[in-house]
Order: sequence, then structure tokens, then C-alpha cells
Amino acid sequence: MNVGRRVDYAVRALSFLAGQPSGAVVSRADIEKSQDVPSFYLSKIMKDLVAGGLVQSHIGSKGGFTLAKSAGAISIKDIYETVERPLVLMECLDQGSNYCSYCAVCTQKSVWEEAQTVLANFLAGVTIADIADRQGMKGRMAKPAIQRAG
Repeated sequence: MNVGRRVDYAVRALSFLAGQPSGAVVSRADIEKSQDVPSFYLSKIMKDLVAGGLVQSHIGSKGGFTLAKSAGAISIKDIYETVERPLVLMECLDQGSNYCSYCAVCTQKSVWEEAQTVLANFLAGVTIADIADRQGMKGRMAKPAIQRAG
């Protein structure tokens, strides 16, 4: 399994939103700058997060984004499935014999089912509140190494 840029950038954006004062509307430009997310990725990702009910979009001159629910109610699994697709380690676990004619007799299927369950449960248990980021990645990189360690 490879977690792609879309998931990484979505988690960065949401962790930054979660780190801001409650109700603060954050511009797309602020998310881009603070979390080093390219504009062409962020626009599409934010649309997906709005459509998925994780983010609210605010239009106008002071527009931007806020979380649509509490940071503690948004899991990493929710984010992954909003910007990618349902979390499935192997297609046979999702599609069964439609994907592989050996599904019914496969000796490894149970291994992948259990691994998928463990991963899904773990990601469902980590919320964006757990990794809220008020400052942004660029801001933390600008601090001296000794300050970052503590």
C-alpha cells in the first residue's frame, strides 16, 4: 500500500485547519504557504474535502475554509477515503470472485483481510485533532533544530 500525495496533502491541510482557533476561516493561500501544498493539488483536494463533508467552504473576500465537524470527529481513515477511495489492501477483498477466480480457495486471503482490518481500525482511531498543526510545516522547519526536538 502506498499513501499518495493527495492523502498527504489532505492530511496536511486538515491538520492546519484543526490547529487554528475555533471558527477561524483559513484562506487557501495560507494553507498552501504554511503546509507547502502545491496550488494545483490543493484546489482539487479542498473540493473533495468539501464534497465529503469534512470541510466547509466560505466564499467572499474573507473566504476560505473551516472544518465541517470537530477535529476529534475526523479520522485519518475518513480523510483517506474522502480523497482516494475505500481503504482496500487487495482488490479481491473488495470484489471477491469477480476480481479473482481463486478467491474461494485462496490461502492468503485471510492474512490480507486481517491486515486490512488492523490498518483500518488504527487509522479510524487517529483523528485530525491528534495531529493538529497551528504553525504549519514550513513554520516548524524555520525553527532551530533544538527547539523542534522539544
